[in-house]
Amino acid sequence: MRLNRCAVFTPAFVVGLFLCLTLWAQNPSVKSSDLDTKIDSTRTAFGVPSVSVAIIQDGKPLYAKAFGDADSEANKAATTDTRYAVGSISKQFTAASLLLEQEKGKVSLDDNVAKYFPDLTRANEVTIRELLSHTSGYEDYAPQDYLIPEWTRPTTPDAILDRWAKKPLNFDPGTQWQYSNTNYVLAGKILEKVSGTPLLTFLEQNFFQPLGMSSAGDCEVKSRADAKAYTRYALGPPRPVGREANGWYFAAGELCMTSSDLAKWDAAFLHKRILSPKSYDEFTKEVKLKNGKPTHYALGLEIGDTRGTPTVSHGGEVSGFLAMNTLFPSKGDAIVVLTNEDGVNLIGPLTQEIANMLLDPENASAEKQDQQVRAILTGLQEGHIDRAEFTQNANSYFDDVALGDYRQSLAPMGKLEVLSRLSSQGRGGMTHLSYRAHFEKNTVLLNIYVMPNGKFEQFLVGEQF
Repeated sequence: MRLNRCAVFTPAFVVGLFLCLTLWAQNPSVKSSDLDTKIDSTRTAFGVPSVSVAIIQDGKPLYAKAFGDADSEANKAATTDTRYAVGSISKQFTAASLLLEQEKGKVSLDDNVAKYFPDLTRANEVTIRELLSHTSGYEDYAPQDYLIPEWTRPTTPDAILDRWAKKPLNFDPGTQWQYSNTNYVLAGKILEKVSGTPLLTFLEQNFFQPLGMSSAGDCEVKSRADAKAYTRYALGPPRPVGREANGWYFAAGELCMTSSDLAKWDAAFLHKRILSPKSYDEFTKEVKLKNGKPTHYALGLEIGDTRGTPTVSHGGEVSGFLAMNTLFPSKGDAIVVLTNEDGVNLIGPLTQEIANMLLDPENASAEKQDQQVRAILTGLQEGHIDRAEFTQNANSYFDDVALGDYRQSLAPMGKLEVLSRLSSQGRGGMTHLSYRAHFEKNTVLLNIYVMPNGKFEQFLVGEQF
């Protein structure tokens, strides 16, 4: 039975969602202990203070857990109640808000910006849809990936628009795709104007309270549950870092929440309970440029695929935090990964690891083969292999010169920390496997073929670019 938006926020739905999130249903194909091991070993290998993960499978909560320290100096452990800044994941909440107001007839995404803010550059040519899809041409006011001095001084959304949305456009509206936080500051101001409600109040009333997202709110309103922000200089250790001052992110990236609460949003999204079916289609439909070229972006959502499974996703970054929210609508799955360090990209590899476990549990459980690959790679660091594990062709490849070069190039990389299986597929009567191998000092890719009898026909190591 299709549930329309009026059925979303009934007491029965909220109670059911709370119950589901409390029980965290187990799926026999993915064990909690396997997830624990994979997540914490990856976090340790990447040297990130903490990570919080929540997973939805088949539309139901599967897993929620946090690892490491929310505050290393205070020796404060991260828990499922720890809040993290989610950065630009906030954008999908802004887009959903405008779609909700469009359902009420208060706004159209095809309205020109001039209807609401006529003094901005070429406001009569730029539409709200172009703001939400990053095709407007307005210049990004915050492209840097570190905390610049200006961001430590408070500002306002109006001041941001007065400075950046009155500049000449970077390109004609609809002709290019270019990520810009300015788009979403403007979209948030339009939402406030058409709804007559402050953005955070609107989100609370329409999404956070009905969905039971009790931790979700403005990062500017500090909480004792907040994780401490860390950065990293080159390959150094995690260092405490400041946060942006008030006013800098607004509708572009101001939200903080737990991974479990973001998973509640994902569960409602997957069940299409947030918006009407028509709005949901608009929300997730890729926006094309005027010349028909793809953007791989919808409205506050990136459009892609993982191992052939369609995804809608978005990452987030603000000072001291990285976040990733990835949904697989055709599977009813979602993965939330939140961290409190902005200097190392744990969120991408860890999301991929978990996706492999969800989408391909048979290969994800092939621990014996993964251990064999790990052992071979470690042996190659030392310049030797067990030739009984290889075919005649592969043994001819690994002559003395090859083994010497493998040892000389791999040994300086240090300890093998994380081995991630990226894909597995048939070819030429064999199984082709690809891995990412993360060493202490470098990361490489493995290109492997395995015969039906388990022997290795190919075991190549290449650089990751």
